[in-house]
Amino acid sequence: MNILYFLVGCSVLMALIFLGAFVWAYKTGQNDDTHTPGIRMLFDDEVIKEKSEEDHFSS
Repeated sequence: MNILYFLVGCSVLMALIFLGAFVWAYKTGQNDDTHTPGIRMLFDDEVIKEKSEEDHFSS
């Protein structure tokens, strides 16, 4: 029976920790923009042109 009190206490403590983490994330603006991350993968990244070997040997 004592183990049940311990486990209930641990679960309440963990729930409070997760609630605190959620409140901290909400207050610091972690959930402000929920639309952009979903469409960010649709945009192409800019390709940086690397110097080719021909350009390197001609100079």
